[in-house]
Amino acid sequence: MKSSPLNSAEKFDTTRANEYGRQSRIALAGYDACHDLVACMLAASLGNTNSAKILVVGAGGTAQEIIAMATLEPGWRFTAVDPSEPMLEAAKQQLEANNLRERTDMHLGHVEDLAADQSYDAATLIGVLHHLDGNDAKRQVLRSIRAHLKPGAPLIVAGNQYAYASQPLLLAAWGQRWRQHGASLDEVKVKLGKILQGADPPHSEAAVQKLLHDAGFGDATRFFSSLFWSAWLTCKMV
Repeated sequence: MKSSPLNSAEKFDTTRANEYGRQSRIALAGYDACHDLVACMLAASLGNTNSAKILVVGAGGTAQEIIAMATLEPGWRFTAVDPSEPMLEAAKQQLEANNLRERTDMHLGHVEDLAADQSYDAATLIGVLHHLDGNDAKRQVLRSIRAHLKPGAPLIVAGNQYAYASQPLLLAAWGQRWRQHGASLDEVKVKLGKILQGADPPHSEAAVQKLLHDAGFGDATRFFSSLFWSAWLTCKMV
């Protein structure tokens, strides 16, 4: 059965939200560097602008992309969207701790729930696509984001790619990454089993490009890669 966006959100209960920051930084080597580069790429793409409205889809958890962008660009404001209440609450706590809550509008739900006349100068979609089952759901969220972007506006997409079982060396290295941070061999085995069953990433960079093209975005530039994970910048086609 294909997962709906609601079912995907249900993966992120309170327990997972509370451990998300630590787990993510182990699972993705270079987690903070990736988010820092997201801020740099958007700032470079938008040029010298003192103000911008940024749509952050799947913002729950660490809110690290907002923290990185807000630190680099003090005049930017953000709309954070996430369908998981525990994850959005975790993000809220991080934003409050960094004195960024007043610069961020928080929305529990999906992009489709935003008012039709809300438009943004740029958007991010980080760590989301591989949690959506099937290409239809992936295209749906991309098209919904496109509908809220100004002509030519940049979008950053980041997440896992490849069918995990098709890359045994990367999968083994991912397991070693967890062992490097204190996981036992039995714990690594459990984590590998979960990654093989719990997500549906695009199967290649070409598949990511096709999803973007189908949703009305141009060719994407990859600017970060770490095992299964990559990050790209694309722009809305006029």
